[in-house]
Amino acid sequence: MRIRIAHSPDSDDAFMFYPMVSGEIDTEGFQIEHVLADIETLNREAFKGTYEVSAISFHAYPYVADKYLVLPSGGSVGDGYGPIVVSKKPLDTLRGKRVAIPGKLTTAYLVLKLYEPDFCEEVVPFDQVMDKVERQEADAGLVIHEGQISYADRGLLKFVDLGQWWKEKTGLALPLGCNVVRKDLGEETIRKIERLMRRSVEYALSNVDKALEYARDYARDIKESQEKAFKFVSMYVNSRTVDYGEDGRQAVRLLLSLGRERGIINVDIPSTIFSDEV
Repeated sequence: MRIRIAHSPDSDDAFMFYPMVSGEIDTEGFQIEHVLADIETLNREAFKGTYEVSAISFHAYPYVADKYLVLPSGGSVGDGYGPIVVSKKPLDTLRGKRVAIPGKLTTAYLVLKLYEPDFCEEVVPFDQVMDKVERQEADAGLVIHEGQISYADRGLLKFVDLGQWWKEKTGLALPLGCNVVRKDLGEETIRKIERLMRRSVEYALSNVDKALEYARDYARDIKESQEKAFKFVSMYVNSRTVDYGEDGRQAVRLLLSLGRERGIINVDIPSTIFSDEV
């Protein structure tokens, strides 16, 4: 059976999927097809149910809950850290400012709207956000992926770390990305994919050198620094990636419910989110 697994071209996703796509673990008879696309593209493709398994933003999940369930493994969770807002010049506020964002369905955008509802967003590809700020074509930029590590190398200033803000506000880690599985695959296939995703993460964490060597090809402007690449991967592939845990699942529900209450999410939040709850 062919299973298309789609994820974003960043080092933490590459790290956790490496054992699965490289044949390091038993795929239980699945023929794995590897698909790469930026996270906002994957969010949009999930609306159509394009891929059997896909990385998406948690912000996007309520809109595709009719088609997908969240796998208990493979999540990207920031515990006291997360997407950051950067600027070229010091800022006192984001209110009324022009902010370059990597997509309106990203979790980073959802959290930024919770932090400050009144700003003027401009959607640009995630890897061009800091370029816009450097050229002062935007007052600030919402940075995801490896830019959270490399922004200072480009002379940019951190205005706020949204993961830190969320932790201070709620006491919880910030769930950012998830891997979803299509409901129409049926229970037996979904259970196999649950096992496969968990084994892939566990293998990567047990074989860090091999997985990191593979993942560094996706690390963009920090790929030349093994230390920085490892730091970034470690931020988002850890024990919470094996399983969210009860507090992680609580954080998911809180984040989505707050988004719904504030009118940022305009669909109902499903009562069942995770595949192992079915």
